[in-house]
Amino acid sequence: MTHTTHLGRLIRGGTALLAGLLLSANAFAQGTPLKELKLDYAHYSPTSLVLKHHGWVEEEFKGTEVKWVLSQGSNRALEYLNSGAIDVGSTAGLAAVLARANGNPIKAVYIYSRPEWTALVVPKDSPIKSIKDLKGKKVAATKGTDPYLFLLRGLHTVGLDRKDIEHVNLQHPDGRAALVKGDVDAWAGLDPHMAAAELENGAKLVYRNVAFNTYGFLNASENFYSKNPDALRRVIKVYERARLWAIANPDATAKILADEAKIPLAVAQLQLKQRTDFSNPQPGTEHVEALKAAAPILLEEELVRKGTDLNKVITDLVDTRFAQPVIAAKP
Repeated sequence: MTHTTHLGRLIRGGTALLAGLLLSANAFAQGTPLKELKLDYAHYSPTSLVLKHHGWVEEEFKGTEVKWVLSQGSNRALEYLNSGAIDVGSTAGLAAVLARANGNPIKAVYIYSRPEWTALVVPKDSPIKSIKDLKGKKVAATKGTDPYLFLLRGLHTVGLDRKDIEHVNLQHPDGRAALVKGDVDAWAGLDPHMAAAELENGAKLVYRNVAFNTYGFLNASENFYSKNPDALRRVIKVYERARLWAIANPDATAKILADEAKIPLAVAQLQLKQRTDFSNPQPGTEHVEALKAAAPILLEEELVRKGTDLNKVITDLVDTRFAQPVIAAKP
C-alpha cells in the first residue's frame, strides 16, 4: 500500500466521520419531532377555539399527532394536566395557584385573555338584591375554579364565608341549568354560560367585581415544560397567531365561539366584545400581584395546608420570561 493511498483513505474516512457528526449535530439541534401533542380547548378560552378551528397547531406540528380535549372548567383542565391527559391547558389564574399549592406540578407561561368571566347570577324574578342576601341560600359553583373562588371572596367582602351558604358543586353549564330550573337560588357563573343566562333567561348579575376575575393562564405540566421547551414555545407561537387574529377579526371569532359552544351569536358577542381583553399576553408583575392579592382566600377558607407560602407558590408557578421572545417576534 502506497503512502498516497493510505493518506487518501484517511482523508475519506475523516470526511465521512465529519459528515456523520454534522448530521448528528443537526438532528440534535432540530430535536426529535413529538409523536403526540395534547392540548385542551375551552369555551372560556376563545383563542383555543380559534386555533382548533383553523388547524394552526396541526400546521405548525406537521408529523405530530395533535389531540384536542374539551375542558369544561379550570378544574377539569387541571385534572387533565395532573394526569397527563393534556400537555398544555387553559385555566383561570387563581385556580392554577390552588392546584400548584396542592401539589399539581404546572407552570403558567402565557396569558390567553384578561376576562370578566364570572359574577354572581340570580334568576330574573329573584328577591336576592345583593351578595348579603345569599346567607342561607343554595349557590351553585364549580369547586376549584375561579367562579367558586370569586364567590368565596365576594362573601368575605360582607363578612360571610362558605359555611353561611349551601354550596352546590356543579360544572358551569349544569350550574346555569340548575339556576334556570330553580334548583338553586344563585350561581357563580362563567361565560359564555353566564352571558347566555342573561340574554336567554333574563338572569341578573347581583355582584360584579372585575378585580376578583384573575387572568386566563396557559399552563404546561412541568414534565412537558422541562423536556419540550422548544415545542412549548411553538405552542405559544400559534396561540399568539390566534390572539392577533381574534383582535383583528372580532365578529369571526364570535362566530367560532357561537358555533363551538352552540350558543347564539349575540351571547358570544357579549362575552367577547364587552368582557374579554386580549391585549396583554405576557405574564408579568401585574399578573403576579393580582394572584398575590387573591391568594389569601385559599388560606382563609382552608383550601390549602395551613402555613403554605402562597407567594412562593405563585413565584414557582408563573414564568414571566419564557414566552417573552415568542411574543416579541412576529408569529
